[in-house]
Amino acid sequence: MAESVVRPISALAQELAEGKTTSRKLIEAALARIADAGGEGGRAFIKVHAQAALLAAEASDRLRKDGVVPSPLAGLPVSIKDLFDIAGEVTTAGSKILRDAAPADADAVAVARLRSAGAVVIGRSNMTEFAFSGVGLNPHYGTPANPYDRRARRIPGGSSSGAAVSVADGMAAFALGTDTGGSARIPAALCGIAGFKPTQSRIPRDGTFPLSTTLDSIGPLAPTVACCVTVFQVLAGERPHALTPPEFPGLRLGVPKNTMLEDLDAEVTRAFEATLQRFSRRGAKILEIEVPEFDEVAKANSSGGISPPEAYAVHRGWIDREREFDPRVRERILKGGSILAADYIELLRIRARLMRSFTRANYDIDVLVMPTVPRIAPPIDDLERDPEIFRRVNALMLRNTNPINFLDGCALSLPIHVPRDARVGLMVVGFAGDDERVLSAGLALEAATAYQGPILVG
Repeated sequence: MAESVVRPISALAQELAEGKTTSRKLIEAALARIADAGGEGGRAFIKVHAQAALLAAEASDRLRKDGVVPSPLAGLPVSIKDLFDIAGEVTTAGSKILRDAAPADADAVAVARLRSAGAVVIGRSNMTEFAFSGVGLNPHYGTPANPYDRRARRIPGGSSSGAAVSVADGMAAFALGTDTGGSARIPAALCGIAGFKPTQSRIPRDGTFPLSTTLDSIGPLAPTVACCVTVFQVLAGERPHALTPPEFPGLRLGVPKNTMLEDLDAEVTRAFEATLQRFSRRGAKILEIEVPEFDEVAKANSSGGISPPEAYAVHRGWIDREREFDPRVRERILKGGSILAADYIELLRIRARLMRSFTRANYDIDVLVMPTVPRIAPPIDDLERDPEIFRRVNALMLRNTNPINFLDGCALSLPIHVPRDARVGLMVVGFAGDDERVLSAGLALEAATAYQGPILVG
């Protein structure tokens, strides 16, 4: 079968504008990939909206002929993580427990904004049950395999597992995901695409099933940083507009000397160091700096963290339905039931203090850079078979990404691996409210990497 690169939103939008393709053709191609018996569509999606998507595509094509093109996303297929309400459907959050819940009365705000922009919802993407893991396993609906080394069937990363695979495999032009401790950035990094976690307040969470109301954020997963910019602006309720990448000479990139660079796989080390050298040759200043807030976050979370007690508050009404739970998820939720209210309140107080101290005033840099995930994706079988391996890998998956949510920063993951090698992500981190700065820097950094986009087979 032929190989090609997954096309970015700008290329698809241009082809639509020039009449070289139609929304109907794009949706048909995406549906064919989902239905391919040899592919991952059956595991990447919990529900496929084939008929509704085709009708929406035809409507988009008619509007385009009349000169109505609401945004660059018009006519493009988007996968929606199963945490988001879609009017008339049950939001199951990757679980069997909610399958008999009442259908949603309305679309989640994020879904409604994508529809208003003309995007075509192609289906609900699979995910870790209740979004509580950075690995991506789901025993109820299957676990979609990472696009890298399909024979070994490696983890996709979580919790937005189906979202990342849907984009990397050409089943959607982009995906709507969430990020509580890395759930958009981790699968983006492991699957070789881009993913963005904004400052929490930038995108409304109305109509989104919660994991941790304190830490939950909504963000896009897409082929490139530029794609993430376009989708983020729509989700944030803004008209799409160009961001200006900074010039490399004088760009100050901070590399934290904390645990972020410890215990890296050799592939991650090689890709990260080669990328920093490339940036340096272009004139960027690479500055090793201490970020004490990262160490303090790790210390604060050692007693359990914010997510478990907040998740327990959501799920305690059905926590006794043990046989219907993924045991790995239930174990993490149950830990939240033993955390004292006083300890939880103290943790929120510590978070508020660290958020105040984690500001641009303390660091003479433009952005922080580090590996998104310290390891490449391991095989699914190992983690399904051994709970202890799962716990260890899950902790490593979340190690670098989780502190950013705790500090309410914003962060972008962009691919830096050599094509056809194991997928490796570079995390570009900014402070609260620095979303445009991070995305602009990401555009410049992405252009300087050797990566050309995810390879699509078929």
